[in-house]
Amino acid sequence: MNNKRKNYRQEIRQTKYQGRSRKGGRLQAAAAALLLAVTAAGCSEKNVQAPGGEEEVSIPVVLIVDSSTGIRNEENVIQEFNRIYDGKWQADVEWIMETEEEYRRNLKRQNVTDTLPAVITDVRMLPAFYYMMIQDGRIEELSDYIYTDEEWKSMIEPSVLESCSEEDGSIYLGPISTAAFSCSGMFWNEELFARAGIESFPETWEEFWKCCEQLESCGITPLALHTEGTAWAPMLIATAETASSEEGAEFMEEFYPETYQNESGLRIARTLQRLFSYTTEDALYADFDVSYENFFSGRAAMIPNGYWMMDQIPEEWQDKVRFSAFPENKMISSPESFGWAIVSGYSEEVKEGAAALLKLRTRLNMEQREELFAKDPEEMIPAERDYIAAYKNGPQLVPNYQVKWNSILQEETLGEILPELARGKMNPEEFTAKEDESIQKFLEEQ
Repeated sequence: MNNKRKNYRQEIRQTKYQGRSRKGGRLQAAAAALLLAVTAAGCSEKNVQAPGGEEEVSIPVVLIVDSSTGIRNEENVIQEFNRIYDGKWQADVEWIMETEEEYRRNLKRQNVTDTLPAVITDVRMLPAFYYMMIQDGRIEELSDYIYTDEEWKSMIEPSVLESCSEEDGSIYLGPISTAAFSCSGMFWNEELFARAGIESFPETWEEFWKCCEQLESCGITPLALHTEGTAWAPMLIATAETASSEEGAEFMEEFYPETYQNESGLRIARTLQRLFSYTTEDALYADFDVSYENFFSGRAAMIPNGYWMMDQIPEEWQDKVRFSAFPENKMISSPESFGWAIVSGYSEEVKEGAAALLKLRTRLNMEQREELFAKDPEEMIPAERDYIAAYKNGPQLVPNYQVKWNSILQEETLGEILPELARGKMNPEEFTAKEDESIQKFLEEQ
């Protein structure tokens, strides 16, 4: 193993914590923010005259319109914020129709060109970019906001607050309230299962593979998968399966693994290869929207995803779609990936308004959990009832690989090598060797 590989975690740790003397130094941070606000062309603020002669401060935000459903993500938060703070702050949202992967690529471009909005999402899904933003003083340290506001702090589950905190106690992600909505498992078509003579979702991985065989023997494609983006759907299944062993569970906890050429890495590769033998012909070189369409057209019987897909289930499908934890009672969950950050290059008025938006989002998330858990099960769609039952059943929570693995592997390597693995043109050993090459490339770019 070369010296760069040996020092992999050490270099990442240094990247994370360089410049941490900023914590508690609000005067320095404010001065830097003022300089950025003056020089950054993309950080212009729109103020309009509000009743009483005061200026209403605009909070620039960019949010996604779901490309599969046309739903504006987090629109309820924005509407409520603008209603409550009308005349003081307004969230000025640019709604964009693009994939999450495209949004994340644009975050990097906007950072280089100083055109980031005041509030950004998904930054924790890009670990290297996230820690670079911290090191460069580009996002606000929020612990003073949260710990001096007892109301805000009390709304956050301890496990969620811990997941959003760094080792030194600093916080750069405005957290959601609860992990109850951050878990992923498997959505499945009850009608297609019944057609194949399957009465319930498999409880073990051995039963899962038998389920796939039985569906396929009845002319039903078992899985809706894809390879583009970060290969979200197949990776959810493969990483959950790998966590079945003690070694695999430890591997999934590891931040920036030094190598994938070990039993856990090979197990993920073998599982991925096996999964793609049970999917649609158009799964290769496709993104999640293709998988979504394949599932909700009845062309595939299962699709992995999280609670957030409840709102994306078409009305005519609500009675036939069910939800289960992955076999062996596993769910994927990383609450920190839902945290929003405040960009430092804005005025204190804008950042104060942005913090108010983050706090409101926490409160609405808490109220959503309370409302959901108090709701009459008869008023819920079947998948929602299933999800609550699965969450309350004490599942083993496996970290999301996207907050653990390097960006080169996620954004470039997987999309190139996963189709080759799926088609049998690359074996698991070659696949993991290519993954390790992404580590070397990632280090060279730091």
